[in-house]
Amino acid sequence: MSALAARYARAFADVVMEQSGGPTSRGNKLDLAKVQQQLDDFAEALAGSGELREALTNPAISLETRIAVLDAVAHRMSIGSKVRNFLAVLTDHGRLSALGEILTQYRLEINRRSSISEAEVVSARRLEERERAELENNAAELAGTAVHATFREDESLIGGAIVRIGSKVYDGSVRGRLNRLRERLVNS
Repeated sequence: MSALAARYARAFADVVMEQSGGPTSRGNKLDLAKVQQQLDDFAEALAGSGELREALTNPAISLETRIAVLDAVAHRMSIGSKVRNFLAVLTDHGRLSALGEILTQYRLEINRRSSISEAEVVSARRLEERERAELENNAAELAGTAVHATFREDESLIGGAIVRIGSKVYDGSVRGRLNRLRERLVNS
């Protein structure tokens, strides 16, 4: 499904980038962050409600009814017309069940086009906002681009952090340092 998800993501990214103020933009500009928030909010509502999922994905329910349900939800959630139209296409093509994967691909595509690198930061404990900002700035320096970082905890690290940017891993964890020290001692 990932090739299919990537196709839908690229197509929607084309629309959003064109409307967000890019070189071929016309008129009403879209706010990338607002579009992402609307998509995330809808995905959360869809994941959290079995009734909504059933109403939008059940092929036994007419397309007109499913679109009417989508329109009601979009109105209630203040979802913009471009996002609503994208969700309607997914509904029409029976792809709403793959929304999570499509949104992951969409986020990666928008970040690629905006020269933003994805970074994953794994730390031994929950980081404070100041520490997160500092690590995100350091990751941006390493990447040479702006960075969108996701954070998670892994108590097995003992201390420090591991930063993954694309295929590169920067291991500043205590566990990583101990492993490198052990390797040097074994090799000497």
